[in-house]
Amino acid sequence: MRSIVTWASAGMIVAVLGLSFTSAEAQWGSIKGTVLAEGNLVPLPPLIAKGQSTRDLEVCAAEMVPDESKVIDRDTRGLANVAIWVATKPAKIHPNLEKSAKGTDVHQKGCRFIPHILSVRTDQVVNVFCDDGIAHITHTFPRVNRPESFVLGLRAIVGDKIKEAEIKYLKQKEKFPIKVTCDIHPWMEAYWVVLDHPYVAITNEKGEFEIADLPVGEHEIKVWQEKIGWVVQTKMVIVKEGVNEIPTITATFE
Repeated sequence: MRSIVTWASAGMIVAVLGLSFTSAEAQWGSIKGTVLAEGNLVPLPPLIAKGQSTRDLEVCAAEMVPDESKVIDRDTRGLANVAIWVATKPAKIHPNLEKSAKGTDVHQKGCRFIPHILSVRTDQVVNVFCDDGIAHITHTFPRVNRPESFVLGLRAIVGDKIKEAEIKYLKQKEKFPIKVTCDIHPWMEAYWVVLDHPYVAITNEKGEFEIADLPVGEHEIKVWQEKIGWVVQTKMVIVKEGVNEIPTITATFE
């Protein structure tokens, strides 16, 4: 039987599920939903138009550089690049998720960061690559961890191997997604969600997301979008076994 979730008073999300626990062992469920945009839905112009006169135009203006801070699906109003995560690391992590992948990759390509929103665990290494063959200066702005600033791409200019850098977040999670920029090309921005657990999702082009394999029980979730800030600063969700579909989350643009 599929779960049905309703918003309750005092900022609670209550999942109603026609199943009962069959044992005292840890059980797992997922939350699934959609973020829709409301208010000002006018699309943003590109950060750099194709052929526009700009620094390193042969690379940076070879194709249009989109503004990914407000990406809304025309048909559904689904909002991409929204981060949803569990605020506090659960006491139990699903066995398949206990060990994170060794690293996660970020590419500087076409004078933009790909992906625009990255989730990274504190025991991972972020591998930053320059695919452009021109210089980029990656600059991070964390609130808790040590800031980083380094040049990438200089070796590629002279035909050497494209340079790779490693940024390690080994100590603490960040309360907010941290901004990442390029000091040479000021329109280049990205955000990294740095957490000490795996329970995070980034909405796709339709505004859809899913956080899988959560331990059953109550969890606090947060929802953030770079133009708006907190879409939902604090909501509680009660997860039961199976798929728990939560009501649509609305993000309003002025």
